[in-house]
Amino acid sequence: MKDAGDFDDVIGFAWDGPSGAVAQSTRLLLLDSLGCMIAGLGHASPRAFAEALAITMPGPVHLPGCDAGLSEAGAAAVLASAMCWDEANEGLARAHGRPALAVAPLCIAALAAGRVSLRAAHHAFALGYEIAARAGEIWRIRPGMHVDGSWHALGAAAAAARLAGSDAAEVARAARLAACQIPFALYAPIAAGMDGRNSYPAHAVLLGAMAAAAARAGMDAPANGLAEARRIALLHEAPAMRAPAGEWLIAEAYIKPFAGVRHAHYAAAAALELRVAIADRLADVATLRLETYAEALRYAANRAPTRAIQAQFSLSWAVAAALIQGDLGPSAYTDAALADPALRRLEDLVEFAEDTALTKAEQRGARLVVTLANGESHQASVGAIAGDAGQALDGVAVLAKCQRFAGPVIGEAEMARLAALIMAEDGAVPRRFFGAA
Repeated sequence: MKDAGDFDDVIGFAWDGPSGAVAQSTRLLLLDSLGCMIAGLGHASPRAFAEALAITMPGPVHLPGCDAGLSEAGAAAVLASAMCWDEANEGLARAHGRPALAVAPLCIAALAAGRVSLRAAHHAFALGYEIAARAGEIWRIRPGMHVDGSWHALGAAAAAARLAGSDAAEVARAARLAACQIPFALYAPIAAGMDGRNSYPAHAVLLGAMAAAAARAGMDAPANGLAEARRIALLHEAPAMRAPAGEWLIAEAYIKPFAGVRHAHYAAAAALELRVAIADRLADVATLRLETYAEALRYAANRAPTRAIQAQFSLSWAVAAALIQGDLGPSAYTDAALADPALRRLEDLVEFAEDTALTKAEQRGARLVVTLANGESHQASVGAIAGDAGQALDGVAVLAKCQRFAGPVIGEAEMARLAALIMAEDGAVPRRFFGAA
């Protein structure tokens, strides 16, 4: 039986990218990823990361808000870190992670360097995504680990090789090389309120680029490397399963309507529904009870967050921020929000309970019950949100999200220009991708 870590069949299937509706979804996903990257560059730390990387990775690529020029690889690493900064980027439920996280930055950096055509970037993005998505199906992290920056390196290797003009055999070698050195990352920084987690996808980007170069030089590794790593590092003895070639997993990707961990979005949606009735009486809220599925409680139960990254993984914060701000965007995780006494008061009131029916059915959702000081009670239940199966964000919604998140960083006109460029099937790429040509 063919090893699940042998991606030759997927490479052949995905080589020239999808067509029709799936191609449109692919471009929307790349656009959303770009919007998240630019929004992340609105924060000081990713820009500081760019300045620091430019010391050893200088080059001609200038990212929005960054004075120092970077090499293409350096720019991709910074873009990967920025892409997840607001925790607003895509995901794939069956991979339990974000397959585009280390693939999209390589494609955008190659465009920014003026090295590839738009069509080539689209093809590399789809190919890298399909391999990363299947690697995510195979790789299952243990308690205490964090998914970001692990199996993503296989998709990054495939995308980097495709962008470099490699043939299918070299792309396969690149994926095998990455699989034999797959990163091992911890959840610990998030629990401690530290943002070092945001460097994980940058590591995957650079590992992918290195594996692609090694493959181009003729280096190779065995096809069972991912299975061996899974057995040794994760203690999984059972054979790994993945989707076969012929199925576009990129069509199943979800685009987030909000910032913050996906598990908290159901709670936020319920809070926004309740807010319609109680927006002018938030000071009278006496109790808040949130019922949701076990996985959400396990991964997003941070209380009283003091740092943005803790708040991004906090169900109670998502509820409070949605009630106070009427949204769950990047502004929910700023220093001003973290210092807001009204938001703090509501977050402290939230009580958690598991909805065992959702857990048993392996379904996502949330029920929020609010009681006011006068005893009046309101509740809202949410079983599906934008981005779930059957509720994909369309082009208008994705562009609106990009304008809402990235517009404040580069301006609405510039975001609209970049969106039109990414959504085109092909065409000339400006000499300077970011900024005026």
